[in-house]
This record gives sequence, structure tokens and C-alpha cells, in this order.
Amino acid sequence: GHWSLEALSVDPIHIGSVAIDLSPTRHVVVMVLVAVLMLATFVPLAGTLRKKGNEKAPNGPANAAEAMIVYFRDEVGRVNIGHGADAFTPFILTIFFFVLGMNLFGLTPLGITPTANVSVTAALAIVSFIVIEIAGFVSLGPVGYAKTIFYLPKGLPVLMRPIMLGILTPVELIGKVAKPFALAVRLLANMTAGHTLILLLMGAIFVLQSYLVGVAVVGMASVLMILELFVACLQAYIFAMLTSVFI
Repeated sequence: GHWSLEALSVDPIHIGSVAIDLSPTRHVVVMVLVAVLMLATFVPLAGTLRKKGNEKAPNGPANAAEAMIVYFRDEVGRVNIGHGADAFTPFILTIFFFVLGMNLFGLTPLGITPTANVSVTAALAIVSFIVIEIAGFVSLGPVGYAKTIFYLPKGLPVLMRPIMLGILTPVELIGKVAKPFALAVRLLANMTAGHTLILLLMGAIFVLQSYLVGVAVVGMASVLMILELFVACLQAYIFAMLTSVFI
């Protein structure tokens, strides 16, 4: 049913002629809820794994969590990042489960999907971008990192270097900005498209007002919801995978 956030609203902050409203939206509430659920799930699991150590295999949820962590460490982090990958595994796992939790929330009767909001996907992409660029700067050093922006192919004649530098520097900068843009738009588009299609199908019931159409639409929507479940998992994985590739 319809629910309101009026109880959580706060008075806007006025800075000159600009009013900044920090009242939480439905998406903010769901993001906080997902974060709390992640903490409630993984902090106890981490404690369980730590107590067991390496000498005894865990069971139940701890076993599933360990399998997931090892998979991301070995097949996502180490394969794509290589040296020093283990330091990024917690970040990659956090990104995956946080995005997955928000995606799955959109499939509940509440129907609130924070990842269908460009502000949310852009913020996630910016966080990934900061980690990617800092990782590059730390790994390459100031001179090596500068070469990723002011790039010159080897063996160029002296006269051609300023010309190529003028051409390639904007291209390299665009390439850096394109990475978080691609992350944000891909997640946004995929999470919005499926929900929109389901809403369009459901709308056909009210427009055509036919029992036959109703049965057919419910059947198609059910199949789409199963597909949406797959897409929710896939897009979380792709976001985490591409972040590790860019790192």
C-alpha cells in the first residue's frame, strides 16, 4: 500500500536564497535498511569464520558466505586486479552485496528500487571511480599516473609530440570519465527497463479490461519477474566485476 515519509521529514536548511532539504526519500530509507541488513548478516558471519579458523570447514550460512568470498577473491579480484588484489576484495564484495540488496528490494511488494535512481547509481559509480583512480595513483606513482592522462606513444618524432599530446590527453580524460558513466548508466537502465515493462503489461489489464488479457498479462509478468531476479543478480555482479577490471 501507499506509505509516507512525513514523520521523517526535517526542515530545509536555508543558505542565502538556496534551500537544502535533507529529508530522507524512500530510496534513502531502503539504502539504509539494506546497509543495516548487510551489517546484521555479515558481521556475525565474520565472527563465526574467525572463531573456526582454517582448521575446520564452516557449515550452513557461514559455508555459503565463505564460498562467495573465496570466489570473488580468486575469480574476480585476483584474476582482474592481480598483484595486491586481496586488499580490494572487501570493497568489491561490499559493492556487490549492496547493489544486489537494493536490486532485490525492488522485486518486493514495496517496489522501491534505489538503483533505478540516477543519483544512487551515479554516487556508487563515483565511489568506484575514486577507488580506481587512487589505486592507480598509489600503484603507478605520480609520474606513472600522469602518463595515463598525458599519454604519448613511444618512438614519436619530437615535432609530433605536442600535436599527439593535444589530441590524446582529452581522449584519455574522456576515457577516465566514461568508466563511472558506463557503470552508472548500465545499472540504471537495466533496473529501470524491466520495471517499466512490467508496469506497461499491468497497465494493459486496465486499458483493455479483459479477463483473457488479464490472465495472459499475469503469466507474462510472472515470467518477467523471474527474469528480473536474474537481472538483479547479474547487474550487481557486473558492477563489481567491472569495478575490479577498471582497478
